[in-house]
Amino acid sequence: MLIPVVLAGGVGSRLWPVSRSMLPKQFIDFPNLHGSLFQNTLTRLDGLNDISEPLVVCNADHRFLVAEQLRALQKIDNTILLEPIGRNTAPAVAMAALSAQQNYADPVLLVLPADHLIQNRVALHKAIEKGMRLAQNNQLVTFGIVPDAPETGYGYIERGEELAEELGEKSAYKVNRFIEKPDRSTAESYLADGRYLWNSGMFMFTAANYLQELKRHAPDIFASCHEAYAALEREQDFQFIPQALFANCRSDSIDYAVMEKTKSAAVIPLDAGWSDLGAWDALWQVEKKDVRGNAISGDVITENVANSYIQAQSRLVAVAGIENAIIVETADAVLVMDKSKAQSVKQLVEQLQARNRDESVNHRLVYRPWGSYESLVIRPGYQLKHIIVNPGACLSLQMHKQRSEHWTAIKGVSLVTCDDREFELKPDESTYIPLGSKHRLSNNGSAPIEIIEIQIGDYLGEDDIVRFEDKYDRV
Repeated sequence: MLIPVVLAGGVGSRLWPVSRSMLPKQFIDFPNLHGSLFQNTLTRLDGLNDISEPLVVCNADHRFLVAEQLRALQKIDNTILLEPIGRNTAPAVAMAALSAQQNYADPVLLVLPADHLIQNRVALHKAIEKGMRLAQNNQLVTFGIVPDAPETGYGYIERGEELAEELGEKSAYKVNRFIEKPDRSTAESYLADGRYLWNSGMFMFTAANYLQELKRHAPDIFASCHEAYAALEREQDFQFIPQALFANCRSDSIDYAVMEKTKSAAVIPLDAGWSDLGAWDALWQVEKKDVRGNAISGDVITENVANSYIQAQSRLVAVAGIENAIIVETADAVLVMDKSKAQSVKQLVEQLQARNRDESVNHRLVYRPWGSYESLVIRPGYQLKHIIVNPGACLSLQMHKQRSEHWTAIKGVSLVTCDDREFELKPDESTYIPLGSKHRLSNNGSAPIEIIEIQIGDYLGEDDIVRFEDKYDRV
């Protein structure tokens, strides 16, 4: 049995302001991608034989995003492992391997980052089928991307001798060594040499082989993960890794912890239109462009603009007289930069975090397990929100210590709880939620409801919520 293990952690800070910590790049529908990167990671596996539903490892804060995007693909029988804190890929895959062994005797794991783009599905499937045979022959397989440029932003893999004589697999090789990101001249020599591949971060091995090699080369990680898995907390659709135990685990990657040390590492070259979409210049490279080399989406007008990436989300963006630029507009932030400096976005995000700016964390439009809310106006003392509650969903029974709220229904019939009262709120009707009252908004209908909420108070942060009951286990 082949089990896809999708690693859906990370925040994608180099794609700010679209990617933010509460809605990172793997869950975003970028223009022309037809679904999120996470969803594309799963759908490109359709057609493979003897493959199970995916096993997803993600940040606990993103669990409802993951569950909703899986449901949208009609993938309902999944395992979702929730990391309380990030500990890199070696522990994440160890937890996945332990989980996979609970359901299958000796499954093969296909480890995939959730934020990559692969355009040639046929080539990918052929590589996976080859990897399956190697993994069943006790090899720990990685996929090396055939380079088409002297890229300095990726690590490299030097391939060794072909495995044809040993295992009967042509175009599969022993791994000589893993190499850190090189400088420009070194990358150019790697490209000319032909033996060097980009390190994709994609792997295949049996669960048993991976755990055996992890125990041999990183016994402390193996022991910590075993202990954490034994104490796993299972609730509804999710499996919570206990924070107190997982925090004791050393953070390390598969490359360092296992692949650089094992004698069974193999690499399969992959030429399938791969990109990790690590920054805006990478997105420009894969997007469709106009005759002047511009990748444009949204309400954009240009004059004498070339080789630029321009995205408008909430208003008109007009650009004139520039080349090689990145311009990305969202409802609450605008990014303007030279395309050759795309990696610098990370430093901008670090500045936002140092200043405790919410723009590094949330969008104006925020998704919740019950629906979404969008902040329309934020001023000292008050905030205006547009709230959508999905059919059959409800907010928690809660109270606020520092704000009151006014609700006006604009679509659908809402069920309102306010202290000891319960009543319906119909379109064009309003109600007042006093400071300190226990309240809840519910949708018992078959269509979404929409509410305009006005919050008034000295403090309007989302942490001013005391929950008493919650169907999504957030109390």
